[in-house]
Amino acid sequence: MSSSMTERRETIAKFVTERGTVTFAQLKKTFPDVSEMTIRTDLRTLDEARRIVRTHGGARSVEYVVGTDNLLLNRSARNVEEKNIIAGKAKELVRPNSTIFLDSGSTTTRLAKEIEDKRLLAFTNSLTCAAELSNLENVHTIVIGGKLNRYSMSLNGSKSIEEIGLLNFDMLFLGLTSFQSSMGFGCGSDDEAALKRAIISHAERTAVLMDSSKLGQRSTFKICGLEDVDYVVSDGKLSEHFKKYCEEADVTIL
Repeated sequence: MSSSMTERRETIAKFVTERGTVTFAQLKKTFPDVSEMTIRTDLRTLDEARRIVRTHGGARSVEYVVGTDNLLLNRSARNVEEKNIIAGKAKELVRPNSTIFLDSGSTTTRLAKEIEDKRLLAFTNSLTCAAELSNLENVHTIVIGGKLNRYSMSLNGSKSIEEIGLLNFDMLFLGLTSFQSSMGFGCGSDDEAALKRAIISHAERTAVLMDSSKLGQRSTFKICGLEDVDYVVSDGKLSEHFKKYCEEADVTIL
């Protein structure tokens, strides 16, 4: 196999993984000098190697198809600009001498990186958030124990919920996968949804970190309704319908 073929297939695999799902037309546009037959051969080869999953008219990432919330590394590569905008807004909600909880997720991890080194008590169930917070001298970080979810690099389960029951937080920064008007906020893991609900019930205020691409997406497990949160921190691209829902629920949009 030539190096150019290997490099092209690696690029295709990365392209599909980063986006979750792509169409054949998107691939053809990305590789204009490659014939359609060659691209189809590449997709078949990558599918056989379990790098991607071919679909009618395109391909999807393996993690997307098996129903997880995707590997955290993959999610971190998506919507980077939007995550930076959200993290910049969310850090303004962090007050000195307060107690915060950082939920798991690529956006909350970005927030952890942006938090200023001021006196705080920070709890998290996210190993990546904890790693970012470890760089701060004035932030006392406590990691909630539990069962490891290797996809999200977070801890959850009955032990996590038990620990949460003994705590209270001034501000929760909540990660999620989707929002539907009929269901509310959701994610792809039953254990994570249960933990998120427990944290919400022990937080004085809750700020959802959500880029606009999650509007209208479907998830299996409900976390909470819009009325259960205080802030939606987003990328400035929320639909007018969603903004109206927030106004009716007395939720502040940042």
